[in-house]
Amino acid sequence: MKSNSKALSAPYTIWMTVFIVLPMLLVGYFALTDRAGNFTLENLLSVGQYSNVFLRSIWLGALATLISLLLGYPLAYIISKMSVKRQSMMVMLVMLPMWMNFLLRTYAWMSLLEDNGLINAALAAVGLPRVHMINTAGAVVLGMVYNYIPYMILPLYSVLTKIDQSVIEAAQDLGANDRKVFLKVVLPMSMPGVISGVTMVFVPAVSTFIISKMLGGGGNLLIGDLIDMQFLGSAYNPNLGSAISLVLMVIILICMGIMNQFDDGENVGGGVMI
Repeated sequence: MKSNSKALSAPYTIWMTVFIVLPMLLVGYFALTDRAGNFTLENLLSVGQYSNVFLRSIWLGALATLISLLLGYPLAYIISKMSVKRQSMMVMLVMLPMWMNFLLRTYAWMSLLEDNGLINAALAAVGLPRVHMINTAGAVVLGMVYNYIPYMILPLYSVLTKIDQSVIEAAQDLGANDRKVFLKVVLPMSMPGVISGVTMVFVPAVSTFIISKMLGGGGNLLIGDLIDMQFLGSAYNPNLGSAISLVLMVIILICMGIMNQFDDGENVGGGVMI
């Protein structure tokens, strides 16, 4: 039986080794060596000069994640209360934008947010002043929320649909009003979905580069843009780019570890308290 399990897991082990472990080892190697291949910590020490970029990326990524949670949780809750047929239709509508190319979706927002774009044209048509929206931090956050909010809604919906209605009815029978039912029952039981959604939105948001490049302009440089410049830009420096990537991975792992601690704390005991 064990030999069969090992044989079945072999393709996955090979896949993880080739496409996960080896690339990470290469990133670590380049981060700790110079152009001549000699060991050095200079690349990691040089990352400190980009602390403002890291802070901006974490701030905008966290803001986009919070907005996605505030918008996605009510929608996921509403969908979970619909009939099964309507749930399927609503989930399909949530996933529908994801079927379109990522770049095309972002280009669409460029045409909407430009100074002469559709939104400003509509404002001018009704006599309102034009608003500068493109190449701003707000445009970057908007692009993050639009592109990544499905990753918040889907895990929330998956968890909320599994909450037993009898538990909510029991809380109501014990005298809990709607507010207490949500805070003491629904929210704690949906925390695994919240943690999963926050992780799935924050990780790509904090490391994005296409959205910030297309909607943020040169004034809103993020970590992803910085890494992209080191590998593909005129300042070609894969060693520094690898060091930045390594630091970014450590930051993301720390954030995920903190979020998992909240998840563990909410599930201790396997129940909820009214």
